[in-house]
Amino acid sequence: MDHEDQSRGASAEGRDIASVMGFSGFGKKARTFDFNAIFEQTRRTAIERSQRVLEEREMEEGSRKKESMANSASKNVLPSTSTVSESSSSDDELIGPPLPTKTFIQTSAAEEDEFIGPPIPRFKDSEDDDDDDEGNNEDDDNPVKRIPDTHEITLQHGTKTVSALGLDPSGARLVTGGYDYDVKFWDFAGMDASLQAFRSLQPCECHQIKSLQYSITGDVILVVAGNSQAKVLDRDGFQVIECVKGDQYIVDMANTKGHTAMLNGGCWHPKIKEEFLTCSNDGTVRTWDINDEKKHKNVFKPRSMKGKKVIPTCCTYSRDGKLIASGCQDGTIHIWDRNLSVHTKFHCRQAHVPGSDTSCLTFSYDGTLLASRGGDDTLKTWDMRNFKNPLNVITGLSTFFPMTDCCFSPDDKMIVTGTSVKKGDGNGKLIFFDRETCQKMYEIEVTNSSVVRCLWHPKLNQIMVGTGNGLAKVYYDPVKSQRGAKLCVVKSKRKEKQAEALTQDYIITPHALPMFREDRQRSTRKQLEKDRLDPVKSHKPEPPVSGPGRGGRVGTHGGTLSSFIVKNIALDKTDDSNPREAILRHAKDAEENPYWVAPAYKRTQPNPVFADEESEDEDADKEPQWKIRKI
Repeated sequence: MDHEDQSRGASAEGRDIASVMGFSGFGKKARTFDFNAIFEQTRRTAIERSQRVLEEREMEEGSRKKESMANSASKNVLPSTSTVSESSSSDDELIGPPLPTKTFIQTSAAEEDEFIGPPIPRFKDSEDDDDDDEGNNEDDDNPVKRIPDTHEITLQHGTKTVSALGLDPSGARLVTGGYDYDVKFWDFAGMDASLQAFRSLQPCECHQIKSLQYSITGDVILVVAGNSQAKVLDRDGFQVIECVKGDQYIVDMANTKGHTAMLNGGCWHPKIKEEFLTCSNDGTVRTWDINDEKKHKNVFKPRSMKGKKVIPTCCTYSRDGKLIASGCQDGTIHIWDRNLSVHTKFHCRQAHVPGSDTSCLTFSYDGTLLASRGGDDTLKTWDMRNFKNPLNVITGLSTFFPMTDCCFSPDDKMIVTGTSVKKGDGNGKLIFFDRETCQKMYEIEVTNSSVVRCLWHPKLNQIMVGTGNGLAKVYYDPVKSQRGAKLCVVKSKRKEKQAEALTQDYIITPHALPMFREDRQRSTRKQLEKDRLDPVKSHKPEPPVSGPGRGGRVGTHGGTLSSFIVKNIALDKTDDSNPREAILRHAKDAEENPYWVAPAYKRTQPNPVFADEESEDEDADKEPQWKIRKI
């Protein structure tokens, strides 16, 4: 109690002193916080906010429901088609539940006549549909209708035979090679109607091009020429690798690293993008890896019936890449398993006439059929399940080139090949045969020369043909074909811009005096026209002199005596006499009256001494005995 009384007294004294001195207190008092009250206030505030949010959400949902109900009611109510008089306006208000959505109201005949809007489409009868379906089925069943030959473009490769064609898998670029050693690149998307190649090169110098083919990815090109080393180029024509040349002094070709004689053909593996195949006159078929140019991968050696070496003239892979086929000069066809290089899996000894070059082997897309184009003017088909005898034989297909092609159509129902003709004996043809019966279905007269190469691209549905007169033709159909030649024929030819060159060098001298400053050439065309009129700058030839001569030139017509003398005497130096007779004319006079040479040597000239002629018998008698010839 005493302590409380003292504190109260002290506080009272402090207030008195503060009032006397004129201020409220001696310092700030510490604030006190009631945490329970703060928590309670916060809880109430949160509850109020959550209630407001819930009320706002309920109001929004209610408004949405009202709008959806109004929309559904407006959709369910169908507009009335009957006309109502103006006096009965109260009838316009709909009373009662809305009409069902599937209610149909019949209109009067007059209203049907007054129909406004586009006419209702008339559907075809069932008979018309059946007729159209039959027509479409006929087009589908007839393979001839699928041949794209309505339009064509001609690419001028050169003047000699186009012996190689290659088209990349996408169909964007075509590459051609020929007997003129040139390889030309054609870009369908970059060409215009002038149809000019964007690049031309000679990858193998002075060797004819035998085969060109893009890889399955289209990034590199295999070039097979008349030399013993195949090359691989990129899409722009730059060399990637060159195969190594083998040692021609080794008898066993399996022990050499590469080919030792001229190449005859080559192709890429259809599944492995790094592997390709070549065949050569050294009697081997070799596989290569693009990553190893120093040595071949495998060697296949075809043999005759007697076990002797034969020369393969063509080679190819099967569609799945598991088989390697080769046609030889003795008329045989050898087929190996790609992984077994010693023994053949299939072979036919009398496939074609011995001594004729089998120019092409190609497998069908389903892999069950093999077509061979022989140098004996035949085309034969072989069943891979029974390879002893051919299924069909087509004769009378003349061929003069060792690389005449044959190929299958993209639908695998036709076989295509070309024929050769002599100069002036007609036109080379591209002939289409049925795959099963080998009956002639269609033919195209290409040009007045032989058809050497043919290629039917499955993606573009366009046919490329190489001819013997340096042309590469592309056949296409605007409806059935895709891209390719269709891209370049629609582009107009680019106008050639004439290169404007300065007639003389223009020297800029900004600080020169006006009298020495040259006028700036505004247009080279105007300056060229002015220089053309100037006879000195254009080096105009002098016209012939008419009348008397002037300027040191004699007139064409002898108007004066001097011109007549010059024309008829001084300039006439023709001498038709014999030069020997002209010299001998003075021989007698020179002997009797020597004047030029003989008097100068008169004192010192020795007397001529001539040898006496002796008979041969006397000379023989004078010879010693040991020199006389014994008979």
